[in-house]
Amino acid sequence: MSETLPLRLVLASASPARRKLLQAAGVEPEVLVSGVDESLVVTERAEDLCLELARLKAQAVVSRLNPTGDQRTLVIGCDSVLAFDGEILGKPDDAADATRRWRRMRGRSGVLHSGHCLIDLDAGRRAEAVASTTVHFAEISDDEIAAYVATGEPLAVAGAFTIDGLGGPFVERIEGDPGTVVGLSMPLLRRLLAELDLRITDLWTKVAPGGQSVEPGGQPTEPGGQPAEPGGQPAEAGGQPAVAGGQSVEPLGNVRS
Repeated sequence: MSETLPLRLVLASASPARRKLLQAAGVEPEVLVSGVDESLVVTERAEDLCLELARLKAQAVVSRLNPTGDQRTLVIGCDSVLAFDGEILGKPDDAADATRRWRRMRGRSGVLHSGHCLIDLDAGRRAEAVASTTVHFAEISDDEIAAYVATGEPLAVAGAFTIDGLGGPFVERIEGDPGTVVGLSMPLLRRLLAELDLRITDLWTKVAPGGQSVEPGGQPTEPGGQPAEPGGQPAEAGGQPAVAGGQSVEPLGNVRS
């Protein structure tokens, strides 16, 4: 198999948050939902549970794919659970369950574990690991809990909270990688790719955040193929640095739209 084959990353998850994490890091995945029944796996350790589910999700998607010969296909499966007060918490059963959880969690801490399983379909190789981040919850009121649960967001996520959505203000701080809490750790993905003799830069798409084009593993360039200024930052007309969204930046960092 040629090492120069272009890479294709398939995300075995319907999670828009995981897809956004990849996109923000310059990776544009294909999405193929695994359909795995998470209730089939029972274990007493949160780390074992999330890794087994991540593995099952990745394998389920791999079974539906075939090597193409003109691409090297990678599949990433992920699963997250919250270890709290001796329990393993996935998604709440309903609004009442989410409310009960939050009344217990407020002012306390838990550990969010995210299992990752990366499979190289063409090489028949696999790399997997668990990332863990400690989450310290705010001491929120009953009214705040009721308002948050009423949005429906806690019902769709492991642990009944987010840090990148409406639940963000209810998390005082974390210890570890924030991507782990969102559901996919980019530093861990980088290490798993290295186990398969690949680099995260190999997965960069042609257009990166900020509008500059990026050759996989190579040097960022501006539209039209011109090299970006030192540091990889594209320049506006006249040589002034630009920021995402096309805004100009005044000295001392003030953003002017």
